[in-house]
Amino acid sequence: MPIRLPNSPARSLLRKLIAAGLHAADPYHAILQSVSRTERSVRVGRRTYDLSRFDRVFAVGAGKASARMAQALEHVLGPRLERGFIVVKTGHRIPTERIKIVEAAHPVPDRAGLLAAEQLRTLIQGFTPHDLLFVLLSGGASSLLPAPVLGVTLADKQRTTRLLLRAGATIHEVNTVRKHLSLLKGGGLAASTKATISTLILSDVIGDDLSTIGSGPTAPDSTTFADAISVLRTYKLWPTVPKAVRRHLLEGRSGRAPETLKAGSRRLLRVQHHIIGNNSSMLRAVVHAAKAAGLRTIVYPTALVGEAQEAAHRFARLATPYAMGRKTSLRPICIIAGGEPTVTVTGRGKGGRAQEFAAAAAFDLAGLPNTWLAAIGTDGTDGPTEMAGAVVSGDTLTQAKTLRVNLRSALQRHGTYSAFKALGCHIHTGPTGTNVNDLYLLLLL
Repeated sequence: MPIRLPNSPARSLLRKLIAAGLHAADPYHAILQSVSRTERSVRVGRRTYDLSRFDRVFAVGAGKASARMAQALEHVLGPRLERGFIVVKTGHRIPTERIKIVEAAHPVPDRAGLLAAEQLRTLIQGFTPHDLLFVLLSGGASSLLPAPVLGVTLADKQRTTRLLLRAGATIHEVNTVRKHLSLLKGGGLAASTKATISTLILSDVIGDDLSTIGSGPTAPDSTTFADAISVLRTYKLWPTVPKAVRRHLLEGRSGRAPETLKAGSRRLLRVQHHIIGNNSSMLRAVVHAAKAAGLRTIVYPTALVGEAQEAAHRFARLATPYAMGRKTSLRPICIIAGGEPTVTVTGRGKGGRAQEFAAAAAFDLAGLPNTWLAAIGTDGTDGPTEMAGAVVSGDTLTQAKTLRVNLRSALQRHGTYSAFKALGCHIHTGPTGTNVNDLYLLLLL
């Protein structure tokens, strides 16, 4: 895929590193490495399924990367795959033969997603224990499969999701609430069918928590209705979420609504999970590419999480000793990190967490020679924008002043998209077909 970056002495090198990461995260190749078939069996990781025990093989799923996963699964299974149904983010559909792909909105669910979830539920409810069902999951599945419980409308879920996202809730917290308002999340998909299930997962969650990825439609859920209420109270959203949401959560807490699927359930005896790729596998590929390019390479010891601006300051300040202090002899160097920071939105600007991260980092890099920072969302769309992220350098603030772009104001109103568009700092990849959190590069040449 073409990767467009701002012009700089670091552009060629940054492009190589980003391309290496995206290639390693490609779900098509990940499926081919994880799934194989003979005439009599299908092997998924270390698990082998005897095809003589199954009458039919199907595939369902959702997520930003699920279309590429579907293509690969079709290639592996061939005519043994009867049909399937996948939901992807609008603009991410690609050609498939046996698996139907539909589009829906992300990160706030829409009516297309609602109808898709209904079709998926209808399909899987007809399966038997003699059917083998592959469930393809990647980041974004939570929004793409909205199946609200009775009494809660799509509009109720939309408002609740928007409030949580704007408040800066973590993905785990957002999904804790969503799981307790859904018929499919929190193990609901597994509970809705009698089929034997093999879930293939491209993880966009740090730590690969099965119950958080896509809100765990086939995984046991340790959270409760009480936890969901606690999340809303923590962010002071309890009085503002729709009345129907409050009513259902209270009914659940009192035992009048069924809990999500829990560990120990007999249903889980026929469910297996396999992680085909994650942020760590992407980072390993970037490290390999950086070393091959002759760079000293350091991997940031933890995932970058929390508020994007605060995480950016911690990461960008690592450049100072290499640029100005006693470690200058260690250049050229590349510091590599992954993660998924959050943004607590207080303004009405347009942007995304990677662009916010880059904008905040520009202030720490100001004046540092031959220093660049790249922040990129691996799915190719940072927030509600068509850009994947941005590149800043030690010269960015000077350039902003020359062009009369107020980067600090853009951060305050969370309007980094328009600021970076004026500065020409954006990274553009288009939809990448994958989603394994974010990639952050600090390059000193």
